[in-house]
Amino acid sequence: MFEAAVFYVFGAILLCSALAVITARNPVHAALFLVLAFFTASAIWLLLRAEFLALTLVVVYVGAVMVLFLFVVMMLDINLERLREGFWQYLPLGALVGVLMAAEMTAVLYGRWSGLLAPPRLAAAGDSNTKALGRLIYTHYVLAFEIAAVVLLVAIIAAIALTLRRRKDTRGQDPVAQVRVRRADRVRLVSMPAAKDE
Repeated sequence: MFEAAVFYVFGAILLCSALAVITARNPVHAALFLVLAFFTASAIWLLLRAEFLALTLVVVYVGAVMVLFLFVVMMLDINLERLREGFWQYLPLGALVGVLMAAEMTAVLYGRWSGLLAPPRLAAAGDSNTKALGRLIYTHYVLAFEIAAVVLLVAIIAAIALTLRRRKDTRGQDPVAQVRVRRADRVRLVSMPAAKDE
């Protein structure tokens, strides 16, 4: 009974903080509400005895990603009025994507509750949930895991390629030109007359 009450308290905080993320006018406040949502989601995962996922969420998202978000938001001078200009233009597309995501989640949850999509039971007796998660990822869900890894790699490469700018005022080395150099290009012998003492 106590565990169910704690779950509902954390669930209510998670829903309120997620709603505040999308309704906050200040981007710093939205990022801080997102941090609160991550913390409450990790607390719910702890209630579900998924300690590895809870700690990963706190360490990766709260400890790294949200610090980066806050740094970028606070360092850039974001024009909020300009960001809100195209809100109503993209609202139908956003609503359609939201309805599709809700339908997918409903189908998955209905399949689990009805027994049509029973999760695979690959955990042996006495295994920790981290070991069971690793066994599931690298056996039953290995294709989805590899696809997600490729997508993340492509996203990293695209982010680096989009932000890489060549500055004209900086000088750098060209390794190809250094390897192809000849002795005549670097050393020049000059014949000079010998100096005479007077």
